[in-house]
Amino acid sequence: MKFRKFKADRIFTGMGWAPQGQVLVTNSTGEVLGFEDESVAGDHIEYVPGILMPGMINAHCHLELSHLRGLVPAGTGLPAFLQQVVTKRGTVETDVQAAIREADQEMFRNGIVAVGDISNTLDSFVTKSQSSIRWTNFIEVLSFRDQTAAERIQHYQEIRDRFRELPEEPYFNEPIQRSSLVPHAPYSISPLSFQLINEASSGEIISMHNQETQAEDELYQTGSGDFLALFKLFGNTEAPNPVTGKSSLSSVLPYFNRGQSLLLIHNTCTKKEDVREARKLASEVGLEISYCLCPNANLYIESRLPPAEMLLDEGARIVLGTDSLSSNYQLSIAEEIRAIRNGFPQIPLEKVLQWATLNGAIALKRDDVLGSFETGKYPGLVVLDAQYRASRLL
Repeated sequence: MKFRKFKADRIFTGMGWAPQGQVLVTNSTGEVLGFEDESVAGDHIEYVPGILMPGMINAHCHLELSHLRGLVPAGTGLPAFLQQVVTKRGTVETDVQAAIREADQEMFRNGIVAVGDISNTLDSFVTKSQSSIRWTNFIEVLSFRDQTAAERIQHYQEIRDRFRELPEEPYFNEPIQRSSLVPHAPYSISPLSFQLINEASSGEIISMHNQETQAEDELYQTGSGDFLALFKLFGNTEAPNPVTGKSSLSSVLPYFNRGQSLLLIHNTCTKKEDVREARKLASEVGLEISYCLCPNANLYIESRLPPAEMLLDEGARIVLGTDSLSSNYQLSIAEEIRAIRNGFPQIPLEKVLQWATLNGAIALKRDDVLGSFETGKYPGLVVLDAQYRASRLL
């Protein structure tokens, strides 16, 4: 067995900083064997400048929208942005498959080892079947009317079942592809559709776009706002949701009571009261919640950052995502780290690095293999330089 030994300016383990003078030891396949003090580690130690850290987890992406890179204007606000995506995604004369392949390779080069990816179609199926990245496929449902809910759910279940045909990853004896049915967002799912998704996702990892814009809460609180134009684009004359007088999150979270692990995506307008109410409800029904922040996408669409410091103060599990190339200039968790550091310099770097590694692995239920430098894991090795550029070692 060939050993490799690494030292760096600093080593982040996924949980915190390793003591100075420590050397990370792996075998040739990338399995972590442990740490040794440099004084006894022997020869052939590889020095890498910068921060040595586990491979990064992209907890939220839309790989199948990669062909829209640079085609959707920034700063429009979410409702107008979604209208652009809906009208352009099927009409742009771009090689969709080539764009998906390049985006997969871009993430791999940027040190990303696992992705929670939104799929509305099978467009990403071939690339994922050949990828070196571990994928959690969130088959995202849009279903505006109770009258057609069963038909819509069946359509998306057929897509989910195709993704589930992908083989297990033989080296680690675990599914490289995990696929579940998930709601798009509170404003695009009818009550019966929520109920059917809940039944179809018992005990699974799911995601939902959450409070990305203030118009989402307005829709539930008053039944008005900017989303009404979006509904018309989909051929709907009225909102799919009842007016509850409450926030969108408080209105729809009770639908999930089957022991799911839920990633709430974006959370740009989430308030402290929402987090506390969500925590209370989750504890009552056995729901596990993680909050995924995609700061560069939030800046691109809404020109604002999510409340990262509030979520941290509230003890929320925070993870990071890139969103899609329709709403971001690149697919790089390192760039998301930079955005958080620029917007919230008071948050310690080691906290943000944990969001990008171990927290993401826990949220996607891959922390048995990924996310930290613990003996027996295969987390990948990434170097982060002082300009927040990531490069892959293993």
